[in-house]
Amino acid sequence: MTQAVRKHSDRVQRRSHAERTAETRRKIIDAVVDSISDVGFQNTTAAEIVRRAGVTWGAAQHHFGDKDGILIAVLEDSFGHFARRLDDINQKGTSLEKRIDLFIDRAWEHFGGAEYRSTFEILLNFAGSDQSQPESVWQSEMSQAWQRIWTRIFSDVQIKRQRARLLQQYTVSVLTGLASTQMLGKANTQDNLDQLKLVKDTLYRELRDQSKK
Repeated sequence: MTQAVRKHSDRVQRRSHAERTAETRRKIIDAVVDSISDVGFQNTTAAEIVRRAGVTWGAAQHHFGDKDGILIAVLEDSFGHFARRLDDINQKGTSLEKRIDLFIDRAWEHFGGAEYRSTFEILLNFAGSDQSQPESVWQSEMSQAWQRIWTRIFSDVQIKRQRARLLQQYTVSVLTGLASTQMLGKANTQDNLDQLKLVKDTLYRELRDQSKK
């Protein structure tokens, strides 16, 4: 085997190993989300996770360390998906009203989905235990993400930082409140749409006069 062929073979093997690692991690993370959605957090045991993922507990430990490591990875994955949903909303060439519509609609796709339910239940678990650090770290990252996304999408709006933060908190509160109602099985589709429109109208009213001409 020539040196060039050997190097190519090594690259293929490394790439295949990376792909296998990513695939295994994806299976485990997806198994957690599906399990929480199907049977709830308390029944999402380590055994249930690996059963759904089709891997051994040893493999799960190899990738995540322990169950808490898996749960933190699920939070990080959810955070990444949320940010990517909003990536393609551009300030240039898009009216303020349209940007607000996209911003709220994409955010609700996240908060109203099964993935957020798993996030919510994981955070509740951490909040009710002595391990509150993952929750506070995730919330801090989420807050920073909202700030970055807000600044990018509404870069033409000159508004005081404190007011912007208040509007962000208001928006998150409404979205998480609607999501909680939905989890309890008390959601009404039309009510959700009406409340989402109210959030959009509020943001538009607040930001319209501050938008650069």
